Amino acid sequence: MAEIKAPPQIHALKTPRAAGVAGILFALLFAASIILTRLAVPEDLTAERGWFTERRQYITIVLTLMPFAGIAFLWFVGVIRDLLGEYEDRFFSSIYIGSSLLFIAMVFVATALGSALVASFDFDKTRAVDLNMDVIVFSRAVMLQISNVYAVRMAGVFMTSLGVVWFKTRLVPRWLTYITFALALTLLVVISFSLWVTLVVPAWTLLVSLYILLTDYRQAA
Repeated sequence: MAEIKAPPQIHALKTPRAAGVAGILFALLFAASIILTRLAVPEDLTAERGWFTERRQYITIVLTLMPFAGIAFLWFVGVIRDLLGEYEDRFFSSIYIGSSLLFIAMVFVATALGSALVASFDFDKTRAVDLNMDVIVFSRAVMLQISNVYAVRMAGVFMTSLGVVWFKTRLVPRWLTYITFALALTLLVVISFSLWVTLVVPAWTLLVSLYILLTDYRQAA
C-alpha cells in the first residue's frame, strides 16, 4: 500500500515590507514625469512646433518613467487595501479601486499619445520637419483633456472615497483625513489645464506612504 504523505503546510501571504515604498516610488517617478513634461511642452497650444524637436529628449524620458510609475501606483493601492484589512467595505472599495484603475489607465492613454508622436517623428526623420502642426496640436489637446480633466478627477474620487473610509474607521489620524478631503476637493473642483495641478496626486501619495512606513516602523519597534 502506498504511503499517504501529509499535505504541505500552508502559509498565509503577508504584504512585503518593500510594498510600503511603492507609494514613495510612484510619487517621485510621477512628479518627475510631470515636471519634465511641463518643461518640454509649452502651455500655449498654438506654440511653434520647434519645442517638439528641441525638447524631445524630455518627452522620451517621461515615456520611460511613466510605466514604472503606474506599476508602483498599483502596489500603492495594494498597500492601502492591506491597511484597511477587515475594515474594508465592499461599496467604498469598489469605488476607490475602480477610480484608481481608471486614473492610471487614463494616464497610460495620455502617455501613449505622446509615444505615438515620438514614434511618428522617428519613423521618417527626413520628413520630421514637415510634421503636421495640426496633428501635434490635436494630440496635445487630447492629452491635456485626458490627463488634466478626466484622470485628475478620477484621482479626486479615489482620494475622496479613501477619506470617507478613514473618517468612519479612524484608521489614520484626523489631520491626514482632512488633508485628503481638501486635496481631493481641489482636484474635483479646480478646472485647469496646468500640469502643476496634477502634482497634488504624487504629493498626497508621498504623505500617505510616509505615514504608513512610519506607523509600521513604530509597530515593529
